Amino acid sequence: MTKTEAMKELRASGSEQTRKTYRRHGVKGKMYGVSYAVLGKLRKKIKTDQKLAEQLWATANMDARVLATMIADPSEIGLSTIKAWGQDADYRGLAGAVSNVAAETPHAVKLMQQWTASKTEMVACAGWHTLASISRQDNGLPDSFFEERLATIESTVHSSKNWVKYAMNNALINIGVRNAELEKKAIAAAKRIGTIDVDHGETSCRTPDAAAYIKKTVAYNKKKKARRAKTARRSNLPDRL
Repeated sequence: MTKTEAMKELRASGSEQTRKTYRRHGVKGKMYGVSYAVLGKLRKKIKTDQKLAEQLWATANMDARVLATMIADPSEIGLSTIKAWGQDADYRGLAGAVSNVAAETPHAVKLMQQWTASKTEMVACAGWHTLASISRQDNGLPDSFFEERLATIESTVHSSKNWVKYAMNNALINIGVRNAELEKKAIAAAKRIGTIDVDHGETSCRTPDAAAYIKKTVAYNKKKKARRAKTARRSNLPDRL
């Protein structure tokens, strides 16, 4: 698919109702108002195309930029390009989308460290969301790596900017579901932190209670693992004679 074709499809798929919704969530720039369901269908159609992703990002259209993050190739995108995307992200949803790409690149930890130290709200958001994604990966990072981030979250979250607090809470939750030891430490940190106040504006969104969410997610994952093990045992049974 060419850039012209992609933009044509985005333009045709936009709606005023979706634009209103995105504006309530903080989008201020150019957009058509394309739902994530439609963007997901376009991603399946395009698959991975780094060249097109960069062309779409250059349009500065929010819908095009979100689609760009969906079709980007983490193994191909250059460090300077993903860093620029992080700087360009001016909406929390886009910052999160960029973090999904960043976390899959060979530069994930470096980007996370640089972005979380940024004074720019959305750049810092991208950094903490990148940490959340890193926490879900089987990447061999030691618990001490995540314990250091828990300490930073605990000591700075209440003084951080609005959406940075939300992203930190997301990172806290994801660290807590990484393994049993980090679960204990993340829950303890969450209890010491207490309520994290985030202004969600004119939306019905809420900031999840980290300790409760960690416990709920861990319990769900255990049940899911047990179901898979049960299914595997059944599939290994010999056929009846």
